[in-house]
Amino acid sequence: MLDNVGRLARTLGENTLLVTCKDVWAQKYRETIMESLRKSGVSYEMVLDAKPNAPREDLYRIALHAAVHKPRSIIAFGGGSTIDACKAASVLSTYTPTEISRILSVDWYVACTIDPFFGTGMVTKVKEVTGKEPVPVFAVQTAASSGAHLTKYSNITDPIAGQKKLIVDDAIVPKVALFDHEITLGAPKDLTLDGGLDGISHLWEVFMGSTGKDNYEEIKRVATTGIRLIVRSLKTAWKEPYNVDARSDLARGTDLGGYAIMIGGTNGPHLGSFSLVDVLTHGRACAILLPYYTVLFAPAIQDQLRTVGHIFKEEGYIEEDLGSQEGRELGETVARGLIGFIRSLEFPSTLKDAGSSSEHLSRMIEAAKDPQLRMKLLNMPVPLNPDKGDIERYMRPVLDAAFKGDLSLIQTANT
Repeated sequence: MLDNVGRLARTLGENTLLVTCKDVWAQKYRETIMESLRKSGVSYEMVLDAKPNAPREDLYRIALHAAVHKPRSIIAFGGGSTIDACKAASVLSTYTPTEISRILSVDWYVACTIDPFFGTGMVTKVKEVTGKEPVPVFAVQTAASSGAHLTKYSNITDPIAGQKKLIVDDAIVPKVALFDHEITLGAPKDLTLDGGLDGISHLWEVFMGSTGKDNYEEIKRVATTGIRLIVRSLKTAWKEPYNVDARSDLARGTDLGGYAIMIGGTNGPHLGSFSLVDVLTHGRACAILLPYYTVLFAPAIQDQLRTVGHIFKEEGYIEEDLGSQEGRELGETVARGLIGFIRSLEFPSTLKDAGSSSEHLSRMIEAAKDPQLRMKLLNMPVPLNPDKGDIERYMRPVLDAAFKGDLSLIQTANT
């Protein structure tokens, strides 16, 4: 597939900014991309990609290169962090601080940063007033994980505060996306497992939050197919890193996770993960929190629990008869299945064992009250309202349970 990069990039313009890592493993793929660009008559400037979790400084560095070189497109050759940084960089290199300040009603010094775009629809608002499209992003995915090459999301991290924030906007969906599964062959163990768990979190969170929605059946098909693909392939891909079938199934499963978050939305586990960036990778943070939020919402997601529970039962992580259970009992059974699956991958299943502290719990509580992250609360099967004390009433016990590994601490949220 990489031989097509030049031809596809040419549809966006005659010059591009190639954002790529210089790791040894990527050398042959990078050279294929560069040769493809040359053959298609596309000139390029090459810059380094973003570090994990897309830190602000990498976003600003890439945006500076884009502003100086004025490319017709930005090619993001990397995983989710690189693609997310390029999405945000395309926005910053398109609009001036004066335009941002005027349209979004923020001080000029704030308009010089990415901060005004956090939340939902801010890029579109500026685009519609100025009439300018962000620089098109061409995402060349290298990891079975976030599905960032398919989505309207850009996660950016403030390393000093230890907090991640989110841009949600259709205007930043990559114009072109390409994923050659061969690139994932031989990927490191941690990257493989973190990516697979991120995919499961996308699928399960969206499925949990789909109760009562018009597209419930579509989400159900996407979620069950994706979760089954990942659960069946992840351990094999980890133990046999060059197993082509396992790697391809894992990539398809995580891509379905990307599709899921375009027709639904993530909620509690993703929200919590944003405050754990200094101690946990994104996929691992989501995976640890996932079982505990499963219990919180159990009464509102009975069909989802039975559907996904059967997948984990098929794979040997649940022994109980799901047909005889309901309510919270069913939620706890599926949660224990999820925990068993996580432990089988030699991952910690509690926040304490993963190295977090009480300070991280407080940080997660405060982040849940941030209006820029409110969409995560609204995506929940039972939406939590900070103004009514729901964060303290429901979320704090969930986080305490995830810290200690005690499901009994959770106060179930009823519809």
